[in-house]
Amino acid sequence: MSTRMADSLAYRHLWTAPELDRLFEERGRLQRWLDILAALARAQASLGIIAAESARLITEQADATRLDLDRIAAETRHTGHSTLGLIHELQRTLPAPAREHVYYGATVQDLTDTWFGLVSRDVGTLVGRKLWALEGSLLELAATHRDTVMVGRTHGQPGAAITFGFKVAGWADELRRHQDRLVEGRGRWAVGQLAGAVGVLGFFGEDRLELRRRFCAELGLDDPGISWLTSRDRIAELAHVLAMVCATLARVGGEVYELSRPEIAELRETQPRGGVGSITMPHKHNPEGSEHLDTLSRLVRIHACLLLEGMDQQHERDGRGWKAEWVSLPEVCELTVTAVDLAGRVVDGLEVNPAAMAGNLSAGGADLHSEQILAGLSAVRGKHAAQVLMAEVEASGSVRSQGWVAAVAARAGLEQEQVAAWAARPATGAAAAMVDLVLDRASAARLEKKQTHEAE
Repeated sequence: MSTRMADSLAYRHLWTAPELDRLFEERGRLQRWLDILAALARAQASLGIIAAESARLITEQADATRLDLDRIAAETRHTGHSTLGLIHELQRTLPAPAREHVYYGATVQDLTDTWFGLVSRDVGTLVGRKLWALEGSLLELAATHRDTVMVGRTHGQPGAAITFGFKVAGWADELRRHQDRLVEGRGRWAVGQLAGAVGVLGFFGEDRLELRRRFCAELGLDDPGISWLTSRDRIAELAHVLAMVCATLARVGGEVYELSRPEIAELRETQPRGGVGSITMPHKHNPEGSEHLDTLSRLVRIHACLLLEGMDQQHERDGRGWKAEWVSLPEVCELTVTAVDLAGRVVDGLEVNPAAMAGNLSAGGADLHSEQILAGLSAVRGKHAAQVLMAEVEASGSVRSQGWVAAVAARAGLEQEQVAAWAARPATGAAAAMVDLVLDRASAARLEKKQTHEAE
């Protein structure tokens, strides 16, 4: 029986990503913990701290499929200790000498923080790969609609003309920065933890720092240099980068949500075959995906805030914020990957209506050319004087009866043809040129990344 929506057979697809089951599903998480214990044993054996045979046996038996999860859970509840049930279950599979070398000199936080390092590495890589694909779809869309003119809106109201490609290029460029953040942050996040009781590795002898270095290397993680038992900035930073990713996706979803309203009708989500918008209003074509991107982002941002709170810790170990990470970090990761996947489906199935875009622009009439009229009048009267004059025209109400061209011409004592020429200037400015810049920059970055991967 499930008590959380994320565990529901019917609804888990809305909140979780199957690719992360191996990290966060119970047996998958325990397997990662066992991998960490095996890596620690091998590192210790390489320095003669424990017997090589013990390391071999621990590695051989570190298989979560052989463990009794019910017994682990029962002993965890009985002892009140986070990992003693797992330790004892692994010990049951080992001969006497090797049993004493399980978890040798390590603490719960050495295990779970190192697991966080692995999660950070793997989730960061996965999200980066998915953002790469999503960026590619957006770049194609931006190129296709480089010159598709539409209304630009400010404060929710029609402002001046832009192109749809300009809007989409802005989304793609933002995702490019998130990819850069994920790459730049990896060296800070993907680190191990071997600290011992209070962080000074007091249990071990003179090789203690070399032990930590070898332990981290066994797992493909960086050595942190200094223990980070109560330094939780790594977790908070990763969570906030993922929250920023989701906030961008929510912004994209919000645009689709608004522009798909029938009275605007510039965009529309493709409804999946068999999809039902409303069981009581059959005419509805709801933007379900775009809407859900906002929901996912809200949840991620809240969990990211909780992980930021976790940075406020006391002394050399503090379970309050640290244990909250056990709940919030997996949620941030699951919800983010779910959001990126959903955004990909929304973008790939997006229906663009250039005719509606042109129609909405025409419906705005000369109002949407007020910036061009202001620019022309500024060259004649000065910018601030022109702004005052046009404000007076707007306040007089003459725009509503005459339109901007006639009203400004009358107020300024100019020929209507001159004002009309200003209004007729290309309204989209450098929109197309900026789309080209984004496309060129992204193309260069993507080519460099591809060549780097091929070289590796």
